[in-house]
Amino acid sequence: MQHQIASQEDWLAARLELLKAEKELTRHSDEVARQRQDLPWVRIDKEYRFETDQGSASLADLFRGRSQIIVYHFMFGPDYKAGCPSCSSIADGFNGIVAHLAKHDVTFWAVSRAPLAKLQTYKQQRGWTFPWASSFGSDFNFDFHVSFTAEQLRDGADYNYRRDDPVMNIARAAAPDSGPANNAATTGTDVATYSREREGMSAFAFEDGAVYHTYSTYARGVDAIWAKYPWLDRAPKGRNKR
Repeated sequence: MQHQIASQEDWLAARLELLKAEKELTRHSDEVARQRQDLPWVRIDKEYRFETDQGSASLADLFRGRSQIIVYHFMFGPDYKAGCPSCSSIADGFNGIVAHLAKHDVTFWAVSRAPLAKLQTYKQQRGWTFPWASSFGSDFNFDFHVSFTAEQLRDGADYNYRRDDPVMNIARAAAPDSGPANNAATTGTDVATYSREREGMSAFAFEDGAVYHTYSTYARGVDAIWAKYPWLDRAPKGRNKR
């Protein structure tokens, strides 16, 4: 892409116009955040079990005495030999936020379907310290639409609040040298196995002895917590996709 070269005066005029748009975006982002917090809560009565470094835990146990949980749905299926590379890139930014979230009454967890031993090994290899729980044998990932059976992938799965989201079709029809195929190879699986897991994040609240689901987002919805993107969006060439 050919970029315009301008004087400092012309650059400042263009920057001030952009500043108006940035301020409007900030105001709109604040309003969307308020709408998220105004969403109704759904009580969770189903029992989910997780394996953690401290032993078996229920969803309520994961709160660790706080009133809120944020869960990152990390793509690491039972048959994976390593975590999804994109999720791993996102997770590289998690270590530092755990303590800060705790000060705001929020407990952070990554949750994956792989057995805990696999998660612990990969976590050690990556030098991560954030809490990571295994939902192996639980319906948790399926109920929150980040894991799918082979039949669901074949017949159409609900992901990102729509039936058979295009991202699922792209993954299934991936060419041998495509992004999904390369990601699958990185995890030691084929595309079909790799595609049974998807990324996302969910939030839960604990109040009066009950757990409530308050929010979930998927696909591009996790861009906001991928630390590299806010930086790249301000770099001269952005995300290098043009």
